[in-house]
Amino acid sequence: MRDPYEVLGVDRKAGAGEIKSAYRRLAKKLHPDANKNDPKAASRFAELNAAHEILGDEKKRKAFDRGEIDAEGKPRFQGFEGFGAGARPGGGPRPGGFGPDANFESFHFGPEGFTRTTRRGGGGFGGFEDILKEAFGSMGRGGRAGARSTFEPEELGIGADVQAEMTVSLPDAAAGSTQRLHLPNGKNVDVKIPAGIGDGQHIRLKGQGMAGQAGPGDLIITVHVAPHPLFTLEGADVRLELPITLYEATLGAKVRVPTLDKAVEITIPPSTSSGRTFRLKGKGFPAKSGHGDLLATVRIMLPEQRDAELEALMKKWQNDKPYNPRRDM
Repeated sequence: MRDPYEVLGVDRKAGAGEIKSAYRRLAKKLHPDANKNDPKAASRFAELNAAHEILGDEKKRKAFDRGEIDAEGKPRFQGFEGFGAGARPGGGPRPGGFGPDANFESFHFGPEGFTRTTRRGGGGFGGFEDILKEAFGSMGRGGRAGARSTFEPEELGIGADVQAEMTVSLPDAAAGSTQRLHLPNGKNVDVKIPAGIGDGQHIRLKGQGMAGQAGPGDLIITVHVAPHPLFTLEGADVRLELPITLYEATLGAKVRVPTLDKAVEITIPPSTSSGRTFRLKGKGFPAKSGHGDLLATVRIMLPEQRDAELEALMKKWQNDKPYNPRRDM
């Protein structure tokens, strides 16, 4: 995956507001709904969301800038402090060796991103086994992936839950879907997203965590719902700004309205003012009792280019039929 700064087209010194603005602009441009004939639209939009997930989160952005995680949000292995093999002058293990004064660092990738913990050796090999379990549990002999490890978690008798995160689109969160998740340990799992899942909710996959003699732990996934370029959630209701032309507002029209699943057609009555909201029952986000509604608020849009005929008509209208919509303000 490309550098998230490159994907968003922002400088490394860009502020949070600039990053958010760049994401919203590109989301509208790259959204698959706006590029139905482009087979690569979905992958580009997914890359954009992944970049925003890192740069839009202060902790993850700092971790990326420090080189602790890569462009996919996965931790980079940076070695362990204190893995010295020699002895200090005068005999006995030196600080950083494997004796009671040794310091070991463990690494964890969870809901709060990449974290690092320093431990004291505490005598013997107890602390070192913990480090080997965390660092090399998924590696084979000699560091080869896929082979049986000399220090596998089963041999240490420890089964633990594993934390992970994933981001889904708003339509996928509403309808439900199955998506593949790449874990920091290199494993891929297919995750079934239930319909109506909310931002920050968890999915627990039994037995998909770290193995142990008493049985494996679970995989706990925190789900994030990506911002949508068109829709905004308000509880179970979905808000949408619906642009219409001046002549549609004046004369009335039937217009196409996008929803979370498929577009529908509504009738705009004649003399509809900008700001009027139309409620589409049951077209919102899933809730405990049915679905919320879609609230489409009209915005009257004038032509992008100046039009002499339109301006002449408006001047005539202003002279012949003046009115003041602010008279009560």
